[in-house]
Amino acid sequence: MPVVEATVVVPVPPELAFAVSQTTAPVRYRWDRFISEQHFLDGATHPDKGVRTFTRSRLGASMVSEYVSYQPPSHVGMKMVRGPWFFEVFAGGWRFTAAEEPGHTLATWRYNFRCHPKFVRPVAEWIGSWLLGREIRRRIAGYALGCTDPVVLAAAGKALRPS
Repeated sequence: MPVVEATVVVPVPPELAFAVSQTTAPVRYRWDRFISEQHFLDGATHPDKGVRTFTRSRLGASMVSEYVSYQPPSHVGMKMVRGPWFFEVFAGGWRFTAAEEPGHTLATWRYNFRCHPKFVRPVAEWIGSWLLGREIRRRIAGYALGCTDPVVLAAAGKALRPS
């Protein structure tokens, strides 16, 4: 199964880096230009294991995903429940570790996927690796900018200190 991954060091501690990665609309749209719409499903109001989300990309593709792990501040993982016809399997996750420089975090974003139908899988997965690799690098660059955006940081900080 192909895996694409991108990493970046951001100038915030792991707790805040994790919180930025989990921001929701409209704050999420400030740093994640891939998404045109995203919201929780089934009455959920915050991320947690088992919570489902709906996401629509700016290109129009949509996906329903479910959190399969949610362990602040170290990692989060999701899997596709329903999505584009060409994905048989799609999953993604974040991992956060303290960077060498105090107060900084190494953030890693990873996707793994399998395409179908089976007879086109080798070519589809080669193309998918290239496209998703390009997209994940763009998204993590946006995330890094979000980790310096005062509006994003304020919203993420508030999520760390719920009222």
